[in-house]
Amino acid sequence: FQARDGTFVSAAGLKSGFLAAIRPSEVGDPETLLNALGEILPLERESFFAKAAKSEDPYEELTRRISPKDAERITAKQLPGVSLYKERWRFYPGERLSAHLLGFVGWDGVLRSGRYGLERYYDDVLSRGSESVYRNFFSELLFDVAKAVGENERGAGDIVTSIEPSVAQVLEDTLEDVSERFSASRAGGIVMDPMTGRIYALSLLPSFNPNEFSKEAEVNVFSNFLTEGVFEMGSIIKPLTLAAGLDAGVITATSTYLDAGFLVLNEKRISNFDGKGRGRVSMQEVLNQSLNTGAAYVALQLGAERFRKYFQGYGFGEETGIDLPNEAPGLVRNLMSTREIELVTASYGQGIALTPIQTVRALAALANGGVLVTPHLVTKINYELGFSRSVEKDERVRILKRESAEEMTRMLVQVVDTALLQGAYKLPHHTVAAKTGTALIANPEGGGYYEDRFLHTFFGYVPAYEPRFIVFLLLAEPKGTPFAAYSLTEPFMKIVKFLINYYGIPPDR
Repeated sequence: FQARDGTFVSAAGLKSGFLAAIRPSEVGDPETLLNALGEILPLERESFFAKAAKSEDPYEELTRRISPKDAERITAKQLPGVSLYKERWRFYPGERLSAHLLGFVGWDGVLRSGRYGLERYYDDVLSRGSESVYRNFFSELLFDVAKAVGENERGAGDIVTSIEPSVAQVLEDTLEDVSERFSASRAGGIVMDPMTGRIYALSLLPSFNPNEFSKEAEVNVFSNFLTEGVFEMGSIIKPLTLAAGLDAGVITATSTYLDAGFLVLNEKRISNFDGKGRGRVSMQEVLNQSLNTGAAYVALQLGAERFRKYFQGYGFGEETGIDLPNEAPGLVRNLMSTREIELVTASYGQGIALTPIQTVRALAALANGGVLVTPHLVTKINYELGFSRSVEKDERVRILKRESAEEMTRMLVQVVDTALLQGAYKLPHHTVAAKTGTALIANPEGGGYYEDRFLHTFFGYVPAYEPRFIVFLLLAEPKGTPFAAYSLTEPFMKIVKFLINYYGIPPDR
């Protein structure tokens, strides 16, 4: 991890110790041996006797990760049939902090290898041969490369991540609070630099302790749904639809349409969240009131071909290139449909399923002047031969004209200043551009959508006109409120205020 002041904090290290094993044919009286070992090691009685009974087996492992001090105590007892073997293992001092990013080292048959997260993605850099497997660990003191290599006996390579530990901790604490408050099934968040794609924090719940990964009953807890899972994101997609309309010249911020509260297309009815019409309203009000009919109007003005071109340009349907394994490209088949109903539902974030990181990448284009960046977690690899390689991703693909992105930013600032909970969270000295999203969750078995299960999302960037950070939050199946404005506004602003204070971001108004 790399702290705000440029210092490095160890994300993973190496511990040395011993494993204990027995040769069953030499143990003598199992009860006596169990009593002797039980003074030092937490052994399960039934399991021990089952292993001791395998007299034909020359090796039965009892336990791992024995400290050198306890190993000395065992050796001093000179117990018959007991052997100690040196071993080393990964240690993650942050425990649950950024666990899904780090992953862990586990056994794949008879070999140790990186499992999940950065441990897996950079396994070829971090792993070693049989004599030095996993001597390397995430960089802690890499400003002085020679010192790091010399004093810490670094192997083939060390990776330096962009994760800022204090930001990551605030994000995780905030997710814990909001998830508990609304009894959500899942929660996740991302903090990224929209100009470069550098990720400062990426966290999700439920989480796990990589030091104790074997205690988890369900392997699904190790999967990173922020990069591997897909969701119908809801109304945070509307700014992308309107930005496309601005860019294509089919609307302006002051363009109006007649809102009847619903539309019928291909014999399907779509409506605003409350089913009510507003009469003639502007595009600004489409965002302020999050009107589905307004997003639909813009999509219809664009037409299927142009709409598809813009949404594919946002990167929907392809991987972002983030340096984590198993990234999903999203499910966007509806973009290829010629039916108007698929066109308009996609315009407000239903009917297409996107990964959160994919969504953040697209939304960052509104913040940075209209370009796609590549999200990334590792900034540099230092090799034992004494050279370093920067792995910062600097690919930038223009997808919107700068003036289109800037106009959308102005509109999103108005959302925060005047419409989001009646402007109650407007900051007096800093501009924030943001939008909430509330989506129905699809029923994978019966088709259609659950009427009482929602996905809440929230994104925003600060300062709005020279953004340092884009923040994305997700809450799955919250209880007690149907709308993201009531569940995620406060957590979002808590993170934003922390970032402003922590990084000393000067006022911009």
